[in-house]
Amino acid sequence: MAVLVCTAATSIRAQEVKLATFRNYSEFFAAAGVPRQEVTAAEKEKTLQYLEKTKQGVLDATKGLSDAQWNFKPGPDRWSIAQCMEHIAAAEDYIRGIVVEKVMVAPAVPGRDVKATDDAVLAKVPDRSTKAQAPEPIVPTNRYGTPDGSVKHFIESREKTEEFLKTTPGLRDHAVDSPLGAKMDGYEFILLIAAHSERHTKQILEVKADPNYPKN
Repeated sequence: MAVLVCTAATSIRAQEVKLATFRNYSEFFAAAGVPRQEVTAAEKEKTLQYLEKTKQGVLDATKGLSDAQWNFKPGPDRWSIAQCMEHIAAAEDYIRGIVVEKVMVAPAVPGRDVKATDDAVLAKVPDRSTKAQAPEPIVPTNRYGTPDGSVKHFIESREKTEEFLKTTPGLRDHAVDSPLGAKMDGYEFILLIAAHSERHTKQILEVKADPNYPKN
């Protein structure tokens, strides 16, 4: 989707190599000299709950599907549930990679109205009334082999996202341009991860509501 477009490709493998010598994200960014402006405890708890809620929404929407149900497409230019699931899983890595490699090394942006931007992410990203095109790096290509493979990857990646939020300092210290029309900081990109999975859970439910969707 267009909301995820960024100016450069993300290297998740490079991220993992850089982190290999540190026990957690906090140590990694401290060693890199990243200044700290902590997300409040209330913000962190709210977003952890949102990450958990939207994870469960994905899992509930895709539970117990047959091959026919996974692969049904409402139209030639529409995604199947299998494609939606793969996109959700791939986007989790992609957006988190943007935070690590782009946002956290960007300059500080004083005077931002962070509440307004937080609220905009939560309102605009899940809104399916505005259609968007997925960035090329996260267009479905069957990269995980099976729908179950996509679900497994999503669960593992969501765990990494939650750990990142819990342990990373300075998520409010840096911000970059975003397609929402405002600078977004690291915390807001984490909100975007959860909101993005909510958006595509709605898309999955739209597929299941199609009159031609297989009964079993």
